[in-house]
Amino acid sequence: MLDGTCFQNWCLLIATNGHYVLDWQWCDREKKIAWAQILQRWPAPRLVVTDGGTGLHAAVHEHWPQARVQRCYFHIFQNVRRYTTLAPRLEAGRQILALTRALMKIQNLDQAALWLGAYASWEARWNEFLRHRTYARTGTERPSSVPLDKPWWYTHRDLRSVRGLFRGLIKHENLFAWLALAPDIDKPLPRTTSPWKALRTRPSRTSCGDTAECPRTTPDEPRNGSWTPSPQPHESPGHSHAKSTGNRHQRDRRSLQARSPAPPSAPASPGKTATESNTAGPAEHTPDPATTRPGHTLILANNPHFGQ
Repeated sequence: MLDGTCFQNWCLLIATNGHYVLDWQWCDREKKIAWAQILQRWPAPRLVVTDGGTGLHAAVHEHWPQARVQRCYFHIFQNVRRYTTLAPRLEAGRQILALTRALMKIQNLDQAALWLGAYASWEARWNEFLRHRTYARTGTERPSSVPLDKPWWYTHRDLRSVRGLFRGLIKHENLFAWLALAPDIDKPLPRTTSPWKALRTRPSRTSCGDTAECPRTTPDEPRNGSWTPSPQPHESPGHSHAKSTGNRHQRDRRSLQARSPAPPSAPASPGKTATESNTAGPAEHTPDPATTRPGHTLILANNPHFGQ
């Protein structure tokens, strides 16, 4: 499973097998050359689960061309939800959102075939509806992405985007790749990059990641065991609430810093010690010029201080 997360101006790329972190990489953003640093260090697996990023897709296609690619179901749901919202106004939107939720519950090839049939029926039913056009007239709001010289645009552009998403996943066999390999492997295969997201949410005191195996069966249901603040004891006279809140925030911040890996800082400048330059590692970790843009110092080798 390959995924990335951002810490302020840095991005941490993670490769995991679902139980352990296998490799990691610091970069400024998720791009092909950054992902290639990880992929080149490992042999190609039979299945790789990705979030659908273009940089990662290009790197996998170049360095692991024989690996089957499974698109993360959680990211599929997030993409669909962005277009339809959780309360679609149109019936076509409500149906495709329900189909996306049903995707999370598929366990075998027979169920996958039934899902594909239901999706084909959705496309057939709403095909003419999705061809509706809106023409530029006085008082008609023009979408910001439509050029000013274009006299018309598709009315249901968001639903067309959802249709395009699923068409691409089906065409490139990224929707049920994990099921195609399942008969040859005696353990459940992942179809989401999200198990390791539970680790990333620990500083916010949530106890459950967004996974298909999570007790929360769909991504929009409430988390089981989510942390809620406990009531504060009665304060003694002379003890201000602001001071108590400030101390609690300081404890939370120290806990967050202890749990989260700090991005590498720039090497010490000549004539200064590491403490004076506020660096996180020895000076011999130098950035790769090919992956460094002006104003950023990137360390694309394994950071030995990450696991400390």
